[in-house]
Amino acid sequence: MQTTNHILMIRPVDFKFNEQTAGNNKFQQASDVSPEQNNVQSQALQEFDGFVNLLRKNEVDVTVIDDTLQPETPDSIFPNNWVSFHNNAEIFLYPMFSENRRQERRNDILATLEKDFVIRKITDLSDYEAKDSFLEGTGSMVLDREHKIAYACLSLRTDKQVLEDFCAKSAYTPVTFDATDSSGFPIYHTNVMMCIGDHFAVTCMDSVKDANDREKLIRSFSQTGKELVEITLDQMNHFAGNMLQVKSGSEEALLVMSEQAYLSLTKAQITALEKYSRLIYAPLYTIEKNGGGSARCMLAEIHLEKR
Repeated sequence: MQTTNHILMIRPVDFKFNEQTAGNNKFQQASDVSPEQNNVQSQALQEFDGFVNLLRKNEVDVTVIDDTLQPETPDSIFPNNWVSFHNNAEIFLYPMFSENRRQERRNDILATLEKDFVIRKITDLSDYEAKDSFLEGTGSMVLDREHKIAYACLSLRTDKQVLEDFCAKSAYTPVTFDATDSSGFPIYHTNVMMCIGDHFAVTCMDSVKDANDREKLIRSFSQTGKELVEITLDQMNHFAGNMLQVKSGSEEALLVMSEQAYLSLTKAQITALEKYSRLIYAPLYTIEKNGGGSARCMLAEIHLEKR
């Protein structure tokens, strides 16, 4: 239940630094030159296509849908923020912080998926945008799908009320906590500091300053049989928390991450993770720098039944 072989990815047509998200996404880095000069879109497209090829070479079923030039959606490459797919044939749509990201929710994408997957219910939480309350999908939440736990560090993009509404509608239990970077700024998305796999939990515990929060997480991991693999704040800044466990067509467990994330790991951490998955990685430097997200953010897991 935790992992799937089916992934949705959105191929970018106008990827670039998004000014609307930069205020609370400290992982974004503005370039000194214009997007035209440093050719962000073409570099990102090359990284995207290489990533898709890597996944398909490892027998992951990837549905790729092209983005459109209009409306302008520079972060469409990160679909896991606006939609999640569940094994009871339900889809959730989420309220997004920045106005230009709200345009990423596309009914035509869902219609395309419905040709191959069973969809019985769509639950739309986007009305919370009118209240300036947000929950950006499996960026804001890291889901333990087997034990129905939604881990979430609270921030401007992760509202406790919306989280509780999602949990009530999906029969998940929320586990909330605060997480901050080295300067004390709230981490914008839980999935940059945590990855939950079938038998492990990669977590930047150094970002969780409150002792009660730390104890709550450790207890939850222990009760659900997850080995805690801790990463440092520096490794988190290299997107080592932004991983996703998937499975191949032959049921092999794979842990997907960026090259930058992989190179930041120690031998001991790699050894710990390789007990549960084969590690695969792709260079995503342009996407990471300009978008402030990495491999996991680019993957929307499809936990729907195939037709």
